[in-house]
Amino acid sequence: MSNEHDDERRACETRSQAGEGHASAESASSALNVVAARRRGLLFIVSAPSGAGKTTLVERLVETVPHLKMSRSYTSRHTRPGEIDGVDYNFVTREKFEEMIAAGDFLEWAPVFGNLYGTCASDTDRLLASGCDVVLVIDVQGARKVRAQGIETSAVFVMPPSFSVLEQRLRGRSKDSEAEIQRRLQVARDEVAAFTEYEFVVVNDEVTAAVDRLRSIVISERARLPRMRGDVERIVRTF
Repeated sequence: MSNEHDDERRACETRSQAGEGHASAESASSALNVVAARRRGLLFIVSAPSGAGKTTLVERLVETVPHLKMSRSYTSRHTRPGEIDGVDYNFVTREKFEEMIAAGDFLEWAPVFGNLYGTCASDTDRLLASGCDVVLVIDVQGARKVRAQGIETSAVFVMPPSFSVLEQRLRGRSKDSEAEIQRRLQVARDEVAAFTEYEFVVVNDEVTAAVDRLRSIVISERARLPRMRGDVERIVRTF
């Protein structure tokens, strides 16, 4: 797992070095690219009820937006058919997960439907320090824990188009028992009420359109004056 994160960091650093090579042109656009590649990345949070499609949306988002990485969570649950350790999740035993909790390794963690899920703090920090922006795909509990630490984030809540559509998606994708589906639906009722805790809301009525909305949020957040001020001041000094 650590090797893969090292690869991600090197990939971001390579992009930064490429930008440095163009800086000699002393053009405003080149200067902006170099500084943007060097600065610490932004942290995004995407939350949604189970079945709303948040993971699918973010997986497609990071394919279309440069310098954006999806954080890979740790979980104590077993792999499902088609899942790969180190790709979909970092799968660990419950004992190992609890050891990581005790060691303070997690930025956030929470029990979800009988299993444990968490975001490794050091993995996230390495990506941000390399200049990559990072998306945490976490539930409402996890988002609250991150914000409680005073960490600057841009938080997006993904809303299903309706309760009935969410129920159809859960039933269509899952082999869960009726009791488990009803439990997920009840949790969803509680979670959608938390949308006011987020800066942005995206309705996942159609995947391509929802990904476009997420992409516009990332681009807009990157362009905010507090985050661009240092870059722009360097450009202004070239005039």
